[in-house]
Amino acid sequence: MSKRLLSGIVRAACGFPANCMNSTSVGPHRHSLLACLAFLVVSASPGTAQEQRFITIGTAGVTGVYFPTGAAICTLVNQNRAKHGVRCAFEPTRGSISNIDRLRAGKLDFGFVQSDWQYHAFHGSVRFLEDGPFEDLRSVFSLHSETATFVVRKESGYHSFDALKGAKINVGSEGSGSAASWNALVKRLGWLEDDQKGVSNLKTSKLAEALCSGEIDGYFELIGHPANLVEETQQLCEIRLLGIEGKAIDSLLEEAPYYIKVTVPADDYGMPESVASYGAVATFVTSANMPDEIVHALVSSVFDNLEGFKQLHPALQNLSASEMASRGMEAPLHPGALKFYREQGLLPAAE
Repeated sequence: MSKRLLSGIVRAACGFPANCMNSTSVGPHRHSLLACLAFLVVSASPGTAQEQRFITIGTAGVTGVYFPTGAAICTLVNQNRAKHGVRCAFEPTRGSISNIDRLRAGKLDFGFVQSDWQYHAFHGSVRFLEDGPFEDLRSVFSLHSETATFVVRKESGYHSFDALKGAKINVGSEGSGSAASWNALVKRLGWLEDDQKGVSNLKTSKLAEALCSGEIDGYFELIGHPANLVEETQQLCEIRLLGIEGKAIDSLLEEAPYYIKVTVPADDYGMPESVASYGAVATFVTSANMPDEIVHALVSSVFDNLEGFKQLHPALQNLSASEMASRGMEAPLHPGALKFYREQGLLPAAE
């Protein structure tokens, strides 16, 4: 598949503008886009129901990177489903925590998960203490960096993260990786319960309007940049991004292997300077119960069309095959993925 063909599949077939998959123009078309994506995914190639094995991918909200990425994976898988017998569908979800819970319960076959919550799920720590280790969790590949991002109105008096104590802050919908990461962050920073009186859990689709109308003072998201959400907010009002750094973050990075230093480039949003923060790695996971041949077919569908896949969204453009096979994954690689990576020389052959 050519570089631009993959990102053009949806917009051409659905009649949307050329930038609808990676700009704020997706907003007005969101419901039509969702319906059309679903149509494309299930009609990508011929095959009878008796011949097919159905798989489902849990993404996140439609304004982030996970949703169009899940659509692209399914489109690529379904292209050759008559050959490998796998038929793929994707669905919006609340995000990382929800995807892990549903994967463990057998309600999803694959899902996108932040690297920090992949780590905690596999080890049964923090949010997963009660459920215990998800020992059957398996990595498939990793994707882009997801940056801890805090957005405020430009004219607001908030110029540092600590100044937000007591403010009206949206931290991500319940069940999202962003909300769980917020809790981990403020615990590390020593925030008290009184410091979070204004915390809310609005859906991502409501954040731009909520911020610009004054309903909230700021919102926190772990998200890949450039992000549709931030661009949509810029269309409604002038904004600033606050950096999240300091000694507490430095110690967090030293102790937590699943976090990395990240910088949001000034050019992403026409800002006067880059913004320093930290973040996680977006990962794609499944369970040990998923047959090897299905995982192998999915991974080969993506990697055989990697250049086109990278054109889907600006956040994916710097992906490399070697890092996708090894970066930010705490759970063991699924044998089907491992087999493909060894075949392609991306990982050493078995001894």
